[in-house]
Amino acid sequence: MKKTNFNILLLLFFGHFSLQAQNQLPTPTQAQLNWQNAEMAAVFHYDLHVFDGKVYNQAENRITPIADYNIFNPVKLDTDQWVKAAKEAGCKIAILTATHETGFALFQSDSNPYSMKALKWQDGTGDLLRDFKASCEKYGILPGVYIGIRWNSFYGIHDFKVEGESKFAQNRQQYYNSMVEGMVKEIFTNYGDWAMVWFDGGAHGPEQGGPDVLSIFEKYQPNGLFYHNLQRADMRWGGSESGTVPYPSWGTFPYQAVGAGESTKEEISRNNFALLKTGDPNGSYYMPAMSDAPLRGYGGHDWFWEPGRDELVYPLDKLVNMYYNSVGHNSTLILGLTPNAEGLLPETDTKRLKELGDEINRRFENKIQSTSGTGTELHLKLDKKQKVNQVVLMEDIIQGERVRKFTIEGKTKGGWKTIFEGSVIGHKFIHQFEAMEVSDLRLKIIESIGEAQIKDFSVYSFD
Repeated sequence: MKKTNFNILLLLFFGHFSLQAQNQLPTPTQAQLNWQNAEMAAVFHYDLHVFDGKVYNQAENRITPIADYNIFNPVKLDTDQWVKAAKEAGCKIAILTATHETGFALFQSDSNPYSMKALKWQDGTGDLLRDFKASCEKYGILPGVYIGIRWNSFYGIHDFKVEGESKFAQNRQQYYNSMVEGMVKEIFTNYGDWAMVWFDGGAHGPEQGGPDVLSIFEKYQPNGLFYHNLQRADMRWGGSESGTVPYPSWGTFPYQAVGAGESTKEEISRNNFALLKTGDPNGSYYMPAMSDAPLRGYGGHDWFWEPGRDELVYPLDKLVNMYYNSVGHNSTLILGLTPNAEGLLPETDTKRLKELGDEINRRFENKIQSTSGTGTELHLKLDKKQKVNQVVLMEDIIQGERVRKFTIEGKTKGGWKTIFEGSVIGHKFIHQFEAMEVSDLRLKIIESIGEAQIKDFSVYSFD
């Protein structure tokens, strides 16, 4: 065989192998793309105990029913104010806890009598979920709903279950499962589309004796993002509640779900949930990490509002650091926001959220140069030599996370200098560095699966 023909065969073989590798890469659904493109989300925690004047005690709250649900009385309720504050911070998704650990449903439910229908407030006609959804639509924010069913102090559900093995316990469990399925159907059919549905803490599915919420989701909300620790997870918890993930944090994962409590696989929980934080570049499922933290988490950890604790609102510099170590590490930042007993987000919180949005905008308003493209090397040639201190990279993740190793270099008067050596780019990678004067920057793709698809390579300068 002629050498030329042999070379052609080699090219065809390795081209076919490369195409196979590309086709095997996990890729995001549209809902997952929407999630990562949002980059920042807000989750509003609201429940009956906000009104009791006591500091939240999670362990007690999970096992102690609220004595009087008519303490719910937000006299200045304004969900527009909530969502507007989240938008000013830069959030593009907002989530409401439709139910949490008390078991009380913040909407009109025929399935669950322990809901807003039972209140004296607004003569039992109030519907916080309806008002919240309308506010999201008003401000152009994608709406999400959090459905907490793992704990329910009113119905005596502890870690998914009615305790005991008696016929009574079995009947109570069956009733609870049926009620949950009814509530979930109401949420999915009475309020329009949801961008995401979040079963926090997981939920036992039918295999574990729990309700089948996945089939209801697939029937009525097939275009949304679904998070459930056992049945399916379209995104994963980032392994802490610090609002950050380490670098690297891959958008792929080896398991379809992550488990909860005793169901968590040992290889997931090992080393303080290291796998949840880093992901796995060879994972079979596209499942990016979320980085969640309460805004009132500086010296405390308040997911719900409590009186006299404004000092727990994170300082601006800590929030900016969260942003770089979540959004800048291929993750989505979720800030927990805490409306108060009047029904308003506290002024301290709204002010800090506005400051965060303004500071992020300031740091990214001075884009000096940008490009996009494919291949192994991209350049940013500047009009003149100037100081830069921030680089942003983005892959076209519609085609999967292809890049496995890269370097960023800057051309100084002393020649090319390495700025960063990395692995994952994913949806977005942001790198700050000490200001250096350059005339050119280059991105070198050292390793990739198939041809790298760089959606954005930009350089910035800010003081």
